[in-house]
Amino acid sequence: MTDLRSVDLDNLAERTGIQVEFYDPLGTHYGFPTFPYHCAPTGLATLRQLRAAGLRPNGQNPIAQIYWRHRNNRRVAYLYRLDLAAPKRAATPAQREAIAKALRARRTCRVCAQVKPYYIPRRYGCCLDCHGGH
Repeated sequence: MTDLRSVDLDNLAERTGIQVEFYDPLGTHYGFPTFPYHCAPTGLATLRQLRAAGLRPNGQNPIAQIYWRHRNNRRVAYLYRLDLAAPKRAATPAQREAIAKALRARRTCRVCAQVKPYYIPRRYGCCLDCHGGH
């Protein structure tokens, strides 16, 4: 995992003279190993990719980043090592019960005390039936 260089991106500048923006595998320019969008080295993944695979970072710090432009802003996603990632923890029955209770409270109208199949709009503070009656 020490060598994060990409042979294709390294050769691109030599072959065509095109410099790839946001390609800095040694971290000399950005202070952290940096790669362009869709060019992350194998063995590294973003938080979203880890979660989609049922993994979590397991306390490790990111070792690289992906930079890209979105409109006029620069966006960043941090990369974590897949070999150090651990499986996501499952919620305990008590945690699942607390979550279900909290979500049920969001669906319970304060005026008529009915549990609705939708979340009560915070701007009204009551269900749509009670709001329409006021």
